[in-house]
Amino acid sequence: MTPDLLSSLSLSTPELIIAIGALVLLMVGAYSREASSGAISGLAVAILIVAGGWMLFVTGEGNAYGGAFVQDAFARFMKLLSLVGSAVTLIMSVRFAKAERFDKFEYPVLILLCTLGMMLMISANGMIALYLGLELQSLAIYVLAAINRDNVRSTEAGLKYFVLGALSSGMLLYGISLVYGYTGNVGFEAIANALSHGGRQLGLVFGLVFVLAGLAFKISAVPFHMWTPDVYEGAPTPVTAFLAAAPKMAAMALVVRVTMGAFEPIAKDWQQIIVFISIASMALGAFAAIGQTNIKRLMAYSSIGHMGYALVGLAANSEAGVRGVVIYMLIYLVMTLGTFAFILAMRRNDQNVEQISDLAGLSSTNPMMATILTILMFSLAGIPPLAGFWGKWYVFLAAINANLYALAIIGVLASVVGAFYYLRIIKLMWFDEPVGAFQPMAGELRLVLGLSGAFVLLYVLIGGPISTYAQAAAKTFF
Repeated sequence: MTPDLLSSLSLSTPELIIAIGALVLLMVGAYSREASSGAISGLAVAILIVAGGWMLFVTGEGNAYGGAFVQDAFARFMKLLSLVGSAVTLIMSVRFAKAERFDKFEYPVLILLCTLGMMLMISANGMIALYLGLELQSLAIYVLAAINRDNVRSTEAGLKYFVLGALSSGMLLYGISLVYGYTGNVGFEAIANALSHGGRQLGLVFGLVFVLAGLAFKISAVPFHMWTPDVYEGAPTPVTAFLAAAPKMAAMALVVRVTMGAFEPIAKDWQQIIVFISIASMALGAFAAIGQTNIKRLMAYSSIGHMGYALVGLAANSEAGVRGVVIYMLIYLVMTLGTFAFILAMRRNDQNVEQISDLAGLSSTNPMMATILTILMFSLAGIPPLAGFWGKWYVFLAAINANLYALAIIGVLASVVGAFYYLRIIKLMWFDEPVGAFQPMAGELRLVLGLSGAFVLLYVLIGGPISTYAQAAAKTFF
């Protein structure tokens, strides 16, 4: 092997661990059939932990595979978030999958392959690597959404996501072809260099629009959000938890890397696009969730709104803005995992219930669950001094420092409107008549819910080190 290839393999060892692990588990599952699904899920979690540990303590930084793959502080931080999201959702889904009879060995293998795609997306340093990582992630998610084949809603969710995902992939490819046509390059650094010396051309701006449209679909930003409520509601709840958590980390990281890397010389153009989709996402997330009765659909609109808030930091086009995005995505991940741990525990008569009205009077039947969910709802609404408040604080402060006053004001107003539907859930739990107790909560769900609640409540004590790591990740682009 050449030194360059050895160096590249060394930098991408975490990805190789997941890829080889997924293939081995696929063969084990194929030969041992359904009896091995629980063991394969455990091994998949172990593989994710090993890959994360290797990335943190062994893997260095640098470019690999001719510059198509980059390992830096930003990639390390966002990959860690993706790995945590994948591992936690796998742990939370084991008992639910058995109860709902879709505990197939393919499920953890698909999670691993999807995670591999996410890690490649985060480290992509060129348009080809971007597309390959994105499609590897997307193809696995299409199958995951429809994995419960006996459920019509699950099958419908997978089909909707596939059709709309194919449309977004086509838009992304068309944008990439325009960028390549006008710059003659597919590498991010080469594109940025060509833009610095060649100037801005109208066709190139069209290419930028199509690329951002394809990426906006993956973070469910308006106006490319139309798949989100239906897929969130129709997919099995563990898959919805996964969709709301890990893939959002990778897609947002890719949006940051594309804008701050390849298209930095034409920042004025992409800033306008980011500001528009940010405002639209915050507004729709705030108003459309008000009338929802299904808690998974409500979380879908909540997710759309939160992606809008995160984009406020990116629109600032500054180091403080990127730091705000990184911190916001971390806090969003923890809040989302905790909330979905609660949703997975909403079971009566061995059936999962999803209506918001099923939460009525929870404080009487299970005061601890009600208390932790109240903390998470206040944090999602951005009430100080909880973690959600600090996430919004960083992105809004970055926007103000970048003179984007209107964007910050709209964000604050959207937060006020959005607080209504979070407070409605709190009112139901504490002031309405109970409709019946839920079944006892599984140990792993109790652990995830408790840890997320503690993180949100005590963030003010641990926020300093997190901000330092986020600052180091943001410096990658400056």
